[in-house]
This record gives sequence, C-alpha cells and structure tokens, in this order.
Amino acid sequence: MDLAAGDCVLMRPSDSDKPPYVARVEKIEADNRNNVKVRVRWYYRPEESIGGRRQFHGAKELFLSDHYDVQSAHTIEGKCTVHSFKNYTKLENVGAEDYFCRFEYKAATGGFTPDRVAVYCKCEMPYNPDDLMVQCEGCKDWFHPSCMGMTIEQAKKLDHFLCSDCSSDDDAKRSLNTFPLSPPVELKVRRMVYCLGHD
Repeated sequence: MDLAAGDCVLMRPSDSDKPPYVARVEKIEADNRNNVKVRVRWYYRPEESIGGRRQFHGAKELFLSDHYDVQSAHTIEGKCTVHSFKNYTKLENVGAEDYFCRFEYKAATGGFTPDRVAVYCKCEMPYNPDDLMVQCEGCKDWFHPSCMGMTIEQAKKLDHFLCSDCSSDDDAKRSLNTFPLSPPVELKVRRMVYCLGHD
C-alpha cells in the first residue's frame, strides 16, 4: 500500500469487535531493521468523546483530535477518506471508507472547535447529513419532516413545502387578496404608518 503523510487510514483495534480506528498519517519512519512506524493524529468517533454521541452526529462523523501517537504500520488495514462536511453532503454515494469531519476535538478537555454551529428546524438542532430535511420555499430554512408532523415518505412526495410560520403568513396574504379592490381608508392609513416607521 502506498502511504504518504496526510493520508487517512483505518487501523486495527486490539478488540476485534470494535470498528477500526481512523487516523491521519503525519509522518512515516523506518528504523534500521526496516520496521515502519507511523506518527498519526487520531480521529475520534462521537461515542469516544466526553459528550458522547448526540442526535445531530452523522453515522460517519469523526472529530479530528489533538491526540497524536506512534503506531506500527502493520496495524493499518487500509486507506479511507475523511471529507469536509460540505464535500460529504455533496457525495452521490457514500462508500464504506467515506467519513466526514466538521469539528476538531481536544481530548483532555472535551472542547470542540468550532464550539458553535448553525441550527435548523424548529427543534434547533445542527444538521445531520443522515436525516432527510425539507426546505421551506418561504423562509428558506430547513425542517425535519417529523418536526413538521409528517413521515419521510410524505416529505419525499412533496412538490412544494411551506413551514407552519410561512403557511400562516401565506394564509394572511391570501386573505388580504380577498379584500375589495380598494381597501378601506383605515387600512391604507395603517399601512402608511407601518411603512414610514417613525415620525
């Protein structure tokens, strides 16, 4: 196997019931007896972190840790690819060796960088690429079908989607459209004050 610094690799765990460890090769060195050692920077799975696996962590999510180690090259099972979060979400097919990373992790403190991420939906959770979400055509925010009272099957059949806030705004717009062509004078005045803001 051709190996270079910067490659991501799968490493055999001592407990064969566990999935392979994932690491980034930092340096490759051979001693005078040709024993090859690799200096690696470990990726942690969410369940290996202090906070544990959370609802928004993807099945293939890893955290790049500040934990370095030297290992025998014999423990390397093969190469893998750790994508940026953005690139991972664009993959057409996720293979067995595809992972993604959006956080760096400090193993001693359990701290993350970045320590904040965007949240979506009315549940205000970060995006999990394993979960289907639907985009509202009004506010452009993204929502979990379950949070909107629908099944994944129903969501997949949608041609158009408006969240509850935008659909109530839409109802209000529709009811405004049912006014006579010339709205009452009080309405015109109220609208002007609203548009002018402060006087």
